[in-house]
Amino acid sequence: MTHPPRCEALLITGGPYHDMDHARHALLGFMAERERMRVTVRDQYDPAAIDAAEVIVTYTCDRVPDEAGLDALEAFVARGGRWFALHGTNSRMVLNGDDPVVCPPLPERFLALLGSQFAAHPAPGRFKVKPAMPDALTDGVGAFFVEDEQYLQHHLPGNEVLLTTTFEGETLLFDTRDWPRAEHQVMYRRPHGAGAVLYLTLGHTRGRYDMRPVTEFYPFVERGSWDHPVYHRLIRRGLAWTMRETT
Repeated sequence: MTHPPRCEALLITGGPYHDMDHARHALLGFMAERERMRVTVRDQYDPAAIDAAEVIVTYTCDRVPDEAGLDALEAFVARGGRWFALHGTNSRMVLNGDDPVVCPPLPERFLALLGSQFAAHPAPGRFKVKPAMPDALTDGVGAFFVEDEQYLQHHLPGNEVLLTTTFEGETLLFDTRDWPRAEHQVMYRRPHGAGAVLYLTLGHTRGRYDMRPVTEFYPFVERGSWDHPVYHRLIRRGLAWTMRETT
């Protein structure tokens, strides 16, 4: 009797300004629904763990791999690996007291893999997300509203855009402050040879003790899209996509 093969998955969660415990616990719950998926957890881009993985899922903030980590990630997608990147994976930030937040450029190789870089967001609030094209990953998902961080990003060509949001206005806390009306990618797929990256910007989460060194106590608990049924559907479909159970 033959059995479906075990799937070696790597979950990377780490970085500041977010409730990584909440995100890690929630993602492990979704991953545990998939019987074949056996998960290794890291808080950094560990080259050995990347080399051993068939699937990578990341939920990070201000975490940039070193040269060895970038080598491993490039090799992972080159051999056909699929990487599901969430929320702040594409972020790099410098906070300095009350000064505006600066987002220095990502390393070129990291940017080329991810296809975008976070630049700013308005205060967390309600905004609309809409489908950009028909696709198995978003089948049956119409326009919907969420309360989350509305990610504003710089995008590279080559992303297959699945969901978008529209923004016009100011982001007062960030160095890049003024934004003309434009669409920003919320979910996209980025092919890389035999492999690919799937990016989903939704999913902010922050507790009261997650803003060091800015403050020891944050007055709010923020859970973004984590309770939204559409977000649950997108996470589950993204995980199925990483395992090639859907295109």
